[in-house]
Amino acid sequence: MKAFISVDIEGITGIVSFSQCGRPDGQHYDFCFARRMLTHDVNAAIRGLRAAGASEVVVKDSHATCKNLLVDELEPGTELISGFGSGKDGMMDGIDASFDASLLVGYHGMAGATSSMMDHALVGGLHRFWINGELAGEIAVSAAVAGAYGVSTVLVTSDRVACDEATDCIPGIQTYRTKDGFGRFMGRLKHPSETGPAIELAAKQALESAQSIKPYVIEGPVTMRAEFRTVEEADLPSQMENLTRLDAYTLEWTRPNFMSAHRAALSVFNMSMHGRRSGN
Repeated sequence: MKAFISVDIEGITGIVSFSQCGRPDGQHYDFCFARRMLTHDVNAAIRGLRAAGASEVVVKDSHATCKNLLVDELEPGTELISGFGSGKDGMMDGIDASFDASLLVGYHGMAGATSSMMDHALVGGLHRFWINGELAGEIAVSAAVAGAYGVSTVLVTSDRVACDEATDCIPGIQTYRTKDGFGRFMGRLKHPSETGPAIELAAKQALESAQSIKPYVIEGPVTMRAEFRTVEEADLPSQMENLTRLDAYTLEWTRPNFMSAHRAALSVFNMSMHGRRSGN
């Protein structure tokens, strides 16, 4: 069996703020600790998948510039997709129809999810995001990308609110809670000695039950809407064809299927980053 793991960082063991888990620069003083905890959770999931019979595990580093995991610290035999800039499937780059299951490790709640730690919407600068009129976050988007390839998403690890979000979105999915948020930057954390074995067991059980979980599929046509925090973030992507600017902050587009809408979203997000820097 083949398993795919998409990895974010906000929902992993021991992390409570962006200052810890942003990226490797002077503003994120505890980034080395965050990388260590990220590797801890991912390796636990890999061990669980192998205990359930996975012969191949591919890990997609999906946080920020996607250079958080160190390949030499992963479980031997694991393949890592690292780096940023040339993919077509966003946080799920590397998945295809040959995989038997996908897992979302360390994900977070959608923007505005009450008491979800470090909640946000897909990319910096994005305030809220909708799919077919329903608020959505990275859990739904990543699961839908997997579903478009016919692959079931079988496990999410995160805080309590994001785990609830996953079960509301994907029937039958298993979850494991690494922490309980008191607010966006404060929570009650489980010790790594507890989360490691528990994630390993959850991954094993999730893969063993993969055939009972249907792929999460969003049928077309698909309409996506993105509301940015600043006007300039919407300015540049508003010039794209077949896209409507609803107001100064909000863009909307419709495509015949989920994957074409998602790839348009990636273009919108990348262009918004250039807009954010336009006043520098």
